[in-house]
Amino acid sequence: MSIPQEHTRRCSSSARYDHEGMQFNRREWLIGSLSVAFWADVAEAQQKAKLTVLDPAAASEIEAIAAQILPSDDGPGAREAGVIYFIDRALATFDSDQREAYCKGMAEFQQARERMFPGSTSIAALHPEQQIALLRSLETTAFFDLLRTHTVLGFLGNPSNGGNRGRAGWKHIGFEHRMAWAPPFGYYDGEGAK
Repeated sequence: MSIPQEHTRRCSSSARYDHEGMQFNRREWLIGSLSVAFWADVAEAQQKAKLTVLDPAAASEIEAIAAQILPSDDGPGAREAGVIYFIDRALATFDSDQREAYCKGMAEFQQARERMFPGSTSIAALHPEQQIALLRSLETTAFFDLLRTHTVLGFLGNPSNGGNRGRAGWKHIGFEHRMAWAPPFGYYDGEGAK
């Protein structure tokens, strides 16, 4: 008994299909389908980015500080990567216990601003040199460590978490995002280490 050619083609795992000039196999189709779903989530997270915890004034102040932690000198910085939306989302979800630390920390920053630059109205309105001086005066505080951590996470984290807009952080460090990573071809001793 012989199996017709069209049946063997469908059963073969390496079969390639041709649809209107595009050739692909099942594995390529599956990976492509998964990546479309992933990027749809990323796009939704970034297009619907609205502040939920921070008010616009507080967001502006925090963004000004984050923009000095990761400035836009030789590439995208915290502002271009939308770090403020990551911070807001963190305070609304997985790091909600840090809201009080942000309130106290920003109050400390405002007091230092008023003391160092009398007559100034906000951190965001200070000149960049003044912002840097303010940050240097408070860089040993626990709040500054927290804000720096959130800034770096927002710059390099997964875009679906609100930051890293347009994968700016990943592009800046040369990270290539893929849906799956495979061990290198040839000898691989990763399994033997268990």
